[in-house]
Amino acid sequence: MNPQFVTVLGRRLEYIRIPASKPGLPVLVFLHEGLGSISMWRDFPQRAAERTGCEVIVHSRHGYGRSDVIDVPREVRYMHHESQEALPAFFKAIGVDNPVIVGHSDGASIALLYAGSGNPAKALVLLAPHVFVEDLSIAGIEAARDAYRTTDLPKRLGRHHSDVDKTFWAWNNIWLLPAFRDWNIADCLPTVRCPVTVIQGYDDEYGTMAQLDAIERQVGGPCELVRLENCAHSPHRDQSDAVLAVIERVVASVV
Repeated sequence: MNPQFVTVLGRRLEYIRIPASKPGLPVLVFLHEGLGSISMWRDFPQRAAERTGCEVIVHSRHGYGRSDVIDVPREVRYMHHESQEALPAFFKAIGVDNPVIVGHSDGASIALLYAGSGNPAKALVLLAPHVFVEDLSIAGIEAARDAYRTTDLPKRLGRHHSDVDKTFWAWNNIWLLPAFRDWNIADCLPTVRCPVTVIQGYDDEYGTMAQLDAIERQVGGPCELVRLENCAHSPHRDQSDAVLAVIERVVASVV
């Protein structure tokens, strides 16, 4: 499916819409990871559309995919900007209200910040979210930096981004900035009142089950935790059927 483009806060963003196959269902919105894009979701959004019957929307944030290339260094609160300014403006521009949000990694953190800022969401499905920075997170991002310098990772990522160097280093540099070590979004959790389902793999190379426990302990609404064996940082790839089943169940619960 060819992407459409919309200008949001002066940035041209790519997005796709997969039409609903059943009436009366919420829109499913997918928010990608820190190095993600529309294409890096592969066929998972299409499978979710077929499984649930929902309209599905996927976009590449500023600096990713075929959206406008990032042109300034990121700040520590870049996910706050995405959640509180860019995402609401994107939804307004394309006519989306009160969606079910499926967020992965950075996208999951952005989903929490979005809902915790009083923006409407029927439910959140969070794949490997971050609410604070762990030693494991930093080690994983340092390993990604080394792989980018010494392997074919730039070539592989380059298939998904207009300027892979700018995309990679904008993400890697901010996460390894000393000031980012204190990044923590726990203060937004009590005001997340929609249902939240959190999915985490035991083999995640960027975060531990402590992230789930922090969310369950502090969110203001109902919370379910799903812990998956044989699963690393991308549950929708490693355990796609299990994740699709969770999304289907969440959608059914909010109709």
